[in-house]
Amino acid sequence: MSIKSTVLGFPRMGSDRQLKKLVEKFWAGKATEQELVEGSKQLRADHWALQKQHGLTEVPAGDFSYYDHVLDAAFAVGIIPERYQQLDTAGTQAYFAMARGLQNKSIGIDVPSLEMKKWFDTNYHFMVPEVADNQKFVLHSTKVVDEFKEARALGYTARPVVLGPVSLLALSKTAKGSSTKPLEQLASLVPVYVELLGQLAAAGAEWVQMDEPVLALDLDAAVYKAAFEQAYSEFAKIDGLKYLLTSYFNRLGENLAWAATLPVHGIHLDLVRGSDDLDTALATIPEDKIISAGLINGRNIWKANLGQQLAVLNKIISARTPGRVWVSSSCSLLHSPHSLQPEVGHLDEETLGWLSFAEEKVEEVATLAAAAADPTTVQAKLQVNAANVASRKSSERITRPAVQQRLAALDRSFYTRKAPFTERQTLQRAALKLPLFPTTTIGSFPQTAEVRKARAQFRKGALAEAEYTEYLEAETRKCIEWQDQIGLDVLVHGEFERTDMVEFFGENLEGFVFTKKGWVQSYGSRCVKPPVIFGDVSRPKAMTVDVAKFAQSCSANKPVKGMLTGPVTILKWSFVRDDQPLSQTAGQIALAIRDEVVDLEAAGIKVIQVDEPAIREGLPLRKADYAAYLEWSVDVFRLATTGVTNQTQIHT
Repeated sequence: MSIKSTVLGFPRMGSDRQLKKLVEKFWAGKATEQELVEGSKQLRADHWALQKQHGLTEVPAGDFSYYDHVLDAAFAVGIIPERYQQLDTAGTQAYFAMARGLQNKSIGIDVPSLEMKKWFDTNYHFMVPEVADNQKFVLHSTKVVDEFKEARALGYTARPVVLGPVSLLALSKTAKGSSTKPLEQLASLVPVYVELLGQLAAAGAEWVQMDEPVLALDLDAAVYKAAFEQAYSEFAKIDGLKYLLTSYFNRLGENLAWAATLPVHGIHLDLVRGSDDLDTALATIPEDKIISAGLINGRNIWKANLGQQLAVLNKIISARTPGRVWVSSSCSLLHSPHSLQPEVGHLDEETLGWLSFAEEKVEEVATLAAAAADPTTVQAKLQVNAANVASRKSSERITRPAVQQRLAALDRSFYTRKAPFTERQTLQRAALKLPLFPTTTIGSFPQTAEVRKARAQFRKGALAEAEYTEYLEAETRKCIEWQDQIGLDVLVHGEFERTDMVEFFGENLEGFVFTKKGWVQSYGSRCVKPPVIFGDVSRPKAMTVDVAKFAQSCSANKPVKGMLTGPVTILKWSFVRDDQPLSQTAGQIALAIRDEVVDLEAAGIKVIQVDEPAIREGLPLRKADYAAYLEWSVDVFRLATTGVTNQTQIHT
């Protein structure tokens, strides 16, 4: 028995962020467009070779992007707003203008970029297409066809990846001055997709991965069932092509019943985040359709429990006709760092054994497929995996009883302030003596080139700690004096000592580790290196108190805010442990922040800001899950901020 092994997509940036460097050189005029094209082609070839080397039987093609895959999809079908039509739409000028905007006085061009939004509930951002009334859809780019041909020419069995038309329009917005909803123009878009798919068929494609991630959302069944049927009934007429209908990030839920009836040849299930779908899927998806089992988490960095996932895979195989089951990642590996190789020697051996980045996840997929066919062929790999999983489960570094007991012992009094708002307001007005409409800023000031240079010198050992502290204090003093001069009422210290609003706190809390090159794409060429929350979180010592005390000493008669990041944001912008509920990890972080808030107050800080920009973006994809999330996410913010007296003011 042979089982196809594949992934839904691979990180684009490269092991050392080669794409970022290449694209930014091109933007700076230090690389030609041809150099950009050739460098990207080599990167794709390297990534296909790596996937094949680790045992995949089929690789995705078309998952690469200079900037964003949604922008690629819009550009391919001619969704290029009017303001970009004056630019070169044949090359990259209009494409990158849609991505980044373009301001060039010498040629009289000043156009903003498209809007950017979060890609579902991930930390990746996509460019939002703008669809005008009577939008003219045309096949403007054959990028996916070209990349499929590249893979074939190199000898790989490849599967083109296409963002489906329903999701493309559902994720788009109505252009300014227009009134038609994008999805209402589906009938005009479908023929362009038929043309594109026809070219893929002519190029020799057998399967096409049709990404339709909106299937993971709450949908109006009447509207979306009709839209999918309208599109896919046309696609079914193309001879020789088979379609894998692909969704991810959540369960299909009630959408599964009608999605299973569409004229496609296979359905992908995210069995990490949508595992509740499995039994219904086995009963609902027709026997003649492939089930692609997304068993390896594409969004986190922990080794899979291969024994556990093999049991799920065997359950699927036993319920299906042999050969009609694939093994895959739950979603694209775009959301994982590239490889663990750079972490060897940086992270300790035990921690390395717990982690799995994109390259390792590819091997996990291949190992699962091989184990299902004949476990004896990968017995050694399964044993190593089981040992690593057991190590993580039993490690004393992970579970710290004092932290767990403290959280478990809390009662509801820890989640409320000591007096109602109206009473606190009166006391705070008397204590702070602010004007009726006080002015302040959100917090951080620009990290200038000089600040970054001083930090780099300090980290390299070229600047002594005392000298670095003196430099930061001088910058802080200047910042506060300037705010005082322009008349602000509540001041901030500028946060010159911080590189990132999450990284700074992770570096000062127990339960976190930091990778050397664990970069993931946030948007365009922007990459982030999220902290890793591997164990119970606690605060060994004060993190911001000394800086806050110094900052307050720089202002004789105005309050300087203490500046903290809230527990939900720290959680959401990190790679989070998956062995306990998110609410429990967030509660531990909240207690650490609570301790800091209390210490700031004791140090004389009368206004404390706790930032939670991620609390809304953390909302689940399904409204049925909102209530539980909002309950614990608001609770942990309260837990972090309610330890102070009534006179202390909390901002967020």
